[in-house]
Amino acid sequence: MSWLTRIKQSTPVHLCLAVTFFTSGLIVNVTQLVLFITVKPLSKTLYRSLMFYLCYSLYSQIVFLTDWWSNSRVIMYIDTDDLKKYYGQEHVIALMNHTYEIDWVVGWSFCDKIRILGNCKAYAKKVIQFLPIIGWAWKFAEFVFLERSFDKDRELIGRQLANILAYPDPIFLLLTPEGTRFTKSKHEASVKFAKEKGITPLAHHLIPRSRGFTASLPHLREKCPGILDVQLAFKKDEEIAPTVSNLLCGRGVTAYMYINRIDMRDVPHKEEDAAEWLQELFRKKDRMQDSFHKTGDFFATSGVQRVPKHEFKPRLSSLLNTVGWAVVSLTPITYYLVKMLVNGEILLFSIGAGVLFTFHTLLQKANGMTKISKGSTYGATQVNHQ
Repeated sequence: MSWLTRIKQSTPVHLCLAVTFFTSGLIVNVTQLVLFITVKPLSKTLYRSLMFYLCYSLYSQIVFLTDWWSNSRVIMYIDTDDLKKYYGQEHVIALMNHTYEIDWVVGWSFCDKIRILGNCKAYAKKVIQFLPIIGWAWKFAEFVFLERSFDKDRELIGRQLANILAYPDPIFLLLTPEGTRFTKSKHEASVKFAKEKGITPLAHHLIPRSRGFTASLPHLREKCPGILDVQLAFKKDEEIAPTVSNLLCGRGVTAYMYINRIDMRDVPHKEEDAAEWLQELFRKKDRMQDSFHKTGDFFATSGVQRVPKHEFKPRLSSLLNTVGWAVVSLTPITYYLVKMLVNGEILLFSIGAGVLFTFHTLLQKANGMTKISKGSTYGATQVNHQ
């Protein structure tokens, strides 16, 4: 093990990362609150433009872990003409498989490459908006928060999408139609449901829940011209698993991502037909995942047309942003801790050290929440997947 690897895996370094992220996150949250009170009532356009930079400042610290800290690779398969013409140029909704602990991290890394990271949005559980840092940031950034009760969510979807699609700059809206992260127990329940309903079971995905998607379509059609079919995979025989813990410890992974733009006009207007369109899309995604796990290639046996491979270099902005926040956060904290220790102010020093320990504990807690084993039980029992 090299000395650099040991440093990246050490507790003091993880403490520095935690202090930097949580301190900067609280500063971002407070700034968002001030802008929400003072700027948004006067100009929503200006407010949303400022939110882009604040959110980027927070999210890019996560991208830093992928691109710079762990030196992970994201190999993307994208049509070159579409990449030049559409990506980062329009509002899009992305339909992505929800299989891995770091699928959202890889998604953010891609969004950073097409310079849309600050305007990443997602459908998220309502409870998340009450979590400090990320949850509060998402609330101010107008994410689509759902209660997982369709009768309540139908109205919320329309109102919240109207806010998002009014943004002056392109937005990237993530929807994971499976509704929850893939686990063995959830997959077994999904297969049982599919057989009972006469639906083709999926080997590598859960049966997608179509109601959120179909309820969104009427609000998306006018201002969201594109849908991105995003398929993410990691090789099963890789020594390093795709987890947040490994990224924090500087252990890089290689992600493979297929991204295909679909014109919104190609999606049927009737709700039943749109639901079947989504089911067929996931059957295609399942063939691609099966092909990848058997051959190491999305296209070998899936019947999907091959598209060029792209690999983007990390953007310097995520590195500079993280280093800048580290200097702003760690310099005064270190100065005052050393000063208190030298002056014999043991009580104050102990309080300060306790606060730092709290930051480290929060980092471990946040890391634990990303683990598949700690995911929700939503989908582990038979429910209506429509």
